[in-house]
Amino acid sequence: MKYTRSELREKIMIILYQIDFYKKGNMEYSIEDVIKENLDIENEFVKNIVYGVIEKESELINIIESHLKDWSFKRLGSTDQAILKLSTYELLYTDTPKVVSINEGIELAKKYSDEKVVPMINAVLDGILNEEK
Repeated sequence: MKYTRSELREKIMIILYQIDFYKKGNMEYSIEDVIKENLDIENEFVKNIVYGVIEKESELINIIESHLKDWSFKRLGSTDQAILKLSTYELLYTDTPKVVSINEGIELAKKYSDEKVVPMINAVLDGILNEEK
């Protein structure tokens, strides 16, 4: 099956959510197995981002935290955390056009997050982008 980049980002968000769930529950897991459970094909885009987010997770959380106003990363829902980590990683460490990274994160938030969280995710990603310039 062939996936669009948007569909792959949704898969990545779900994979990151699951990994976070396993970590919080002190459950054993294999990153490869979690990817295979969610994706029926080999895909370098997915692997690169999932492994990249995991490798740079502390750094990503610190960057996100520095742009949260009246929110704390730990108090965000796991889905919101996954969206922010994915979008921030893509903004900072891939050659995806910046506007695409932000728009894709916002679209995921519209689909999976509370409507009050969407503007916050937008503001955080805009802040990271503007700091980057």
